[in-house]
Amino acid sequence: MIKTKFVFLLVFIFFNNKILFATEQWVLDNEISTINFEIPLFLAKNVQGKFKDIDGLVEIDLEKKKNNKGIFSVKIESVEINYSKYRNLLLSDVFFNLQKYPIALIDTNKFSYNDEKKVELLVELQIKNKTKAIPVFLEVIRLAEKLVQIKGELYFLRSDFNLGKGKWSSTAVLKDEIKIQISLFLFKK
Repeated sequence: MIKTKFVFLLVFIFFNNKILFATEQWVLDNEISTINFEIPLFLAKNVQGKFKDIDGLVEIDLEKKKNNKGIFSVKIESVEINYSKYRNLLLSDVFFNLQKYPIALIDTNKFSYNDEKKVELLVELQIKNKTKAIPVFLEVIRLAEKLVQIKGELYFLRSDFNLGKGKWSSTAVLKDEIKIQISLFLFKK
């Protein structure tokens, strides 16, 4: 809990630094935003899930358009999956290790944005204190003056983050590639 509060405090300080640039902030509406995932299974229905507790924001550099940044987090304990009897296994040290790593992060670092409808970014995905650069293709839909929707998909390998130990590390049945689908709604602050 203290680690979670510390992360959010750092995020708050990071995004409230408006001294150097004129910026605008876009805050995630976590009531209607979704982060879903899917893991293929051999000869069975794929594992499908979603995270219910997500947070994040984007800061846009209005002057140079190059120092934009965004950060999004999910609380691992908020995961829901279609194989509910395996939820505790998923939260255990075999996969996510909830006790040690309660949050996963997506950090955009700095990126350029000039009101494009389609954007390709290289984001940093952090799971279990391991970070990997992952390409993501996003569609930005302006729904109103102060409301945008960001839709996209990204793919990563569970083996890159040690998601699955022992007999669960095999990719013969539970495949290695994980697909994440996002639909994020952001309100201008």
